Amino acid sequence: MQRRQFLTSAAAAAALHAHPGFAQARPPAGPVKILVGFSAGGGTDILARIIANRLNQLWAIPVIVENRPGAAGLIAAAEAARAAPDGQTLMMGHINALGIAPALNPRLGFSPERDFSAIALVGQTPQVLVASPKASATMQGLLAALKQKPGEVSFGSSGTGSAQHLALALFEQTAAVSALHIPYKGASNVMTDLLGGQIDYAFEGMTTAAPFIKGGKVHAVAQTGVKRAKAFAEIPTVAEQGYSGFNASIWFGLVGPARMPADLVARINADVNRILAMPDVVAKLEEFGAEDGGGTPQRFDAFMRDERAKWARLIQARGIRVEG
Repeated sequence: MQRRQFLTSAAAAAALHAHPGFAQARPPAGPVKILVGFSAGGGTDILARIIANRLNQLWAIPVIVENRPGAAGLIAAAEAARAAPDGQTLMMGHINALGIAPALNPRLGFSPERDFSAIALVGQTPQVLVASPKASATMQGLLAALKQKPGEVSFGSSGTGSAQHLALALFEQTAAVSALHIPYKGASNVMTDLLGGQIDYAFEGMTTAAPFIKGGKVHAVAQTGVKRAKAFAEIPTVAEQGYSGFNASIWFGLVGPARMPADLVARINADVNRILAMPDVVAKLEEFGAEDGGGTPQRFDAFMRDERAKWARLIQARGIRVEG
């Protein structure tokens, strides 16, 4: 944890030197809302509330989280894109709306590239490949089943085109296997059927899967980050089980509308970096597997561009389409 704190503090210092005017910039002038495109209690909501609570303390103005669930985060993103660029409307961005959706739906009603100001990457969370109590709990067993019964081993996801679905698609492409994808309306339904053995496997967000793993109700086969999350160090990565470079993490970051003043973006970025360096915040984020946040707005912007390109290539290669 000390190393993580040092690295994040260094990122905050880098942001300060990159934008020396941030110290003179004021925080937003009035109450701030952070939009979340999902229901309360999910990973995006939890991270948004951690950041909002600390910004409230730093700025001495109300900073509240407002949930706008629906359309995999697109409703919140459209609202944030239309907001005034005064810093009073921000959004806890998510891989779905800002990384995946552009390649699935060319008519989003907003442009992730043009309609947002990147502020700060808050964290990256691996997904977990989990097995039902009836399925093999090892990568070797899973691969054997996939090769013996191509197109029959079932994987649930939170919906076609979701981060969970794309983790499966990337796994199929990387391992040269074929599975049966079963889309659901939300993670809770996936976990219900996984527990009951109606489906064999699922890639699922760490915040969703963790209680079931710790309770011994499902088996963790692998996690999808480039390295093991500290809170789940006993779970090997897909990469270390024979698929070097495999990475299908979920990520979260703070954005605002386009055309926000550069000094205001720099001020918010520096304060978010301060928050991410606080020991209790580091500990809380690591509970959910959220690591590697912080850095400059430019780092976050480049990161999102790389993610959009990566998932667009996969979506095209696999012929993934969303109905409607």
